[in-house]
Amino acid sequence: QAGMTMLKLAALDADDLTVISACMQDSVLKTGEIAFAPAEQRLVLPVNRFAWEKSGDRLSIPERRRSVLHFDRVAAVKSTNIDRSSPDTVLSILAIRFEPSEAPAGTVEVTFAGGGALKFDVECIEAQLADLGPAWAAKGKPKHGV
Repeated sequence: QAGMTMLKLAALDADDLTVISACMQDSVLKTGEIAFAPAEQRLVLPVNRFAWEKSGDRLSIPERRRSVLHFDRVAAVKSTNIDRSSPDTVLSILAIRFEPSEAPAGTVEVTFAGGGALKFDVECIEAQLADLGPAWAAKGKPKHGV
């Protein structure tokens, strides 16, 4: 696809993670797609990402892209208000935040619409976000109350 720009970002500190959080806002995924591999210390979140970077152009059609966000050096993952027994439940990401403990370690929290959250301890921030393929038209642009 001509002119298609695929997003590929890395985060190694809290500022970098803020950029990834902005790109991930309104991304959706199913609970069954969340994958934690303890042996590899890796958490993988495959998502349908809303392409906010394209939405500034009022003439452009809102787009989504299949993307994957993964975190390395993850020790433990805890979820709140997420029913892991319903793998087809769709979660919508609101934000991703980092709370430092003993630098460079800390806790990353992914918050979802409706009050759900994933919290996981990391040795340090080491995350990557990558688009996997072409975009498709989104059903609409997400709206947020102020």
